[in-house]
Amino acid sequence: MRSLTRSFFERVSLEVAPELLGALLRHTTPEGSVTLRITEVEAYLGDGTDPGSHAYRGRTPRNAVMFGAPGHIYTYFTYGMHTCANLVCSPEGVASAVLLRGAEVVDGVELARRRRERPTTRGSAVPDRDLARGPARLTVAAGIRLDENGADAFAPPFEVELPTQPVAPYATGPRTGVSGPGGDEAAFPWRFWIPGDPTVSPYKRHPRAISSSAAG
Repeated sequence: MRSLTRSFFERVSLEVAPELLGALLRHTTPEGSVTLRITEVEAYLGDGTDPGSHAYRGRTPRNAVMFGAPGHIYTYFTYGMHTCANLVCSPEGVASAVLLRGAEVVDGVELARRRRERPTTRGSAVPDRDLARGPARLTVAAGIRLDENGADAFAPPFEVELPTQPVAPYATGPRTGVSGPGGDEAAFPWRFWIPGDPTVSPYKRHPRAISSSAAG
């Protein structure tokens, strides 16, 4: 692995996203540390061209971190029950982020498993491949909280390292579960993943996704 500098994130998310595949993200809490090897990500832009982005219509209190300094954590609450985590990209003032969609837990497996187990699943261990398979599972396994929105990925409790060599080849395709025109499979093939990795989440098209052909 190799260390990162903040300049790595001072680029548009579409450039950063595939280079994060294979990177290690470590998150430390009083319970201990969990290290993830990133296997799946999605890119989102905030320049008014990406209707799937939280920043599509400009800055709001919710998405303000996306417009902030690169290399910070952008968390948000979704479906009234899940926290998702992103890494902010682009120079300050330009909204851009990479959603962490899937990962392999490479250190702190038992801590991640305890966090992922629920009373209804006690006694049947969560398989390793499912510990951080999907953005909500990923944050639970790593112990990333909603109130860590704006945290610096270059300072404790976070640490990020890049693989010595970029993952190649990597796969690309439509983003998962994005509604409206942002879910257009042809216009926004901005999901990136490591082919054949069992921790990559399955693609699910949003029922209200709109393709460019359907939109006329």
